[in-house]
Amino acid sequence: MAATKIIDAPRNGHEMAPLNTRARGDGTHGVTIVLTAPQRNSVQSVDIPGNEPERAAWSGKMQFFLSIIGYSVGLGNIWRFPYLCQQNGGGAFLIPFMVMLILEGIPLFLIELGIGQRMRLGALGVWNTIHPWLGGIGISSCIVTLFVALYYNVIITWVFFYLFNSFRYPLPWSSCPLNGTGFELEECAKSSETTYFWYRTTLDAAPSMDEPGGLKWWIVLCLMLSWTIVFFIVMKGIQSSGKVVYFTSLFPYIVLTIFFIRGITLRGAGAGLMHMYTPKVEKLLEPTVWLDAATQVFYSFGLAFGSLIAFGSYNTPKNNCVRDVLLVSVCNAVTAIYASVVIFAILGFKATVNVDRCIASNTEILVKNKLLGLNDTQGYEQAMSLLNGTELTRLQLSECSLAHELDNAAEGTGLAFIVFTQAIVELPGAPFWAVLFFTMLLSLGLGSQIGILEGMLCTLFDIDIIKRVKKQHVTGVVCLFCFIVGFIFCTGAGEYWLKMFDSFAGTIGLVVVALMEMIAVIFIYGHERFTEDIFQMTGYRPGRYWQWTWRYIGPVIMVCILVSSVVFMVIRNPTYGAWNADLGMIEQKSYPNWVMGIALSMILAGVLPMPIVFLMRSFQCLKVDLDIHQGSIRRNETTASTKEMIDNDDDNMSPDMPPQDSLAATRFTIGDFEN
Repeated sequence: MAATKIIDAPRNGHEMAPLNTRARGDGTHGVTIVLTAPQRNSVQSVDIPGNEPERAAWSGKMQFFLSIIGYSVGLGNIWRFPYLCQQNGGGAFLIPFMVMLILEGIPLFLIELGIGQRMRLGALGVWNTIHPWLGGIGISSCIVTLFVALYYNVIITWVFFYLFNSFRYPLPWSSCPLNGTGFELEECAKSSETTYFWYRTTLDAAPSMDEPGGLKWWIVLCLMLSWTIVFFIVMKGIQSSGKVVYFTSLFPYIVLTIFFIRGITLRGAGAGLMHMYTPKVEKLLEPTVWLDAATQVFYSFGLAFGSLIAFGSYNTPKNNCVRDVLLVSVCNAVTAIYASVVIFAILGFKATVNVDRCIASNTEILVKNKLLGLNDTQGYEQAMSLLNGTELTRLQLSECSLAHELDNAAEGTGLAFIVFTQAIVELPGAPFWAVLFFTMLLSLGLGSQIGILEGMLCTLFDIDIIKRVKKQHVTGVVCLFCFIVGFIFCTGAGEYWLKMFDSFAGTIGLVVVALMEMIAVIFIYGHERFTEDIFQMTGYRPGRYWQWTWRYIGPVIMVCILVSSVVFMVIRNPTYGAWNADLGMIEQKSYPNWVMGIALSMILAGVLPMPIVFLMRSFQCLKVDLDIHQGSIRRNETTASTKEMIDNDDDNMSPDMPPQDSLAATRFTIGDFEN
């Protein structure tokens, strides 16, 4: 039988000290309680065969930096930020983006990274340690992270499918397939080659969420491949994932640089960049522009997932986390701007090619109707200006405008799989550029997915029961569960489900978690105490900028994001874009009631653990929580904001009991108070 030893076990913030019976001098028996300072460990008696292994740590500073860069710099930098720039004032959008980065992103970034490094615990352990009533924050964070991990890996699945098809020549989305009579398929002719390949060949899109169709075997196989690769990367924690980040973090920059060099040499690149970055200052007066900037900053950093807390917990206690936060923040912003330059340089080339084709088509019609000479290349503009709207419609002439082409911007999957693929087709050696582009997307997606899963798994391993199971086994179960649930994204309605998850599962829940994190650290743990922690770890004492953003500006911005998200969700009838094969275009449809019920359930699942844990522990609904209060195990250092939270427990304590603000361990026996 294994020997029973007293060891330092991981502290979840609400363990009772062991009750050790020993003989007293008067022949009676008392119970000894040991109360220790608020360390990451508490004393407990367990049966183990050996000593507890030390917490995992980064093998070097570069591994940590690349891991956090790979996590923070994700797909949103490629397909979300350029779209926001174009829609919200061009270059003028950089002003609200930088303001929100300074006032919201960097302060909350330091809170998560700093508190993880200070406590050396995952999200669940950190909030339980600050106060047991706050344990629901870690649970909510883990649930929301699970929802996001489910659909984020589906994007990697689609990237795999496109990557495999990129090795074909010519590219399968470069032309429309033909029917039995030798003509282009009607669905493809009414849309475009890249649109048809995305909605019909890749997704085999269903007409609505009510008619999802069966599983698409090619998507199921790619999804299995995605989760298999993710499992092997994260199965041993940072010991395995830390080696992969050297590729997933650095390779996208190499590809972006290659595309940048090629892009700026293309015809029309300058027009694309001018269209994107020409500042429209009047847009800054619109509140939605500032809201978009704040939302982009929040999601681009990957805040509230618990991943930054986990990454910080693997650092050494004396790591300069302030410097890390500033470096990663600058790198994130610069990458978003750099990627925008690359994207719109190439989209400018695509728009120029489309305009040339449009002019050639119109010229052919004009010549056929004898409105333009056969070799008269100079008279096109004059001939078009002489025609009124009725004649343009009768002759089926198109408007050939570069600005119009550039205004047809897209974001998300539309940009990556439809718009940009069309631009790639126009490049000489198209398969080479396609392989590069989708390998870059794969690297960005895997880098973020590694961070997302690491945050969730680190939270799970704060639970004592799971802590006893090998990490490979827990990771395997999680990946298998996600793969099976992911079948919902492998139907004809897969893209519709992904957009629903993206709109509901990972929005309100994350913002609420981030707001509660800020309140927990700054107002419950105490901003003065957290400032002292930063000073002890880094030698730098956060000044007025940090204090004002932590205590006032940051929470106000988070409340604004939360309120506006809820208001827009209520005012605007939530819709999704369904593919209409007959028209060859997207139709906006309202979500079915049963789907909205699922969406509401996901929102509640990500938010309710916080009030539930708070109420259950404050009213002692669980025996384990009742024991916590009877043992009076609380923070030994409190601030004014935490005093009220524990006053009820203090009223039940004997007046002879020693004060709780001592940093040294205090030993006493319950028998001492029996008289």
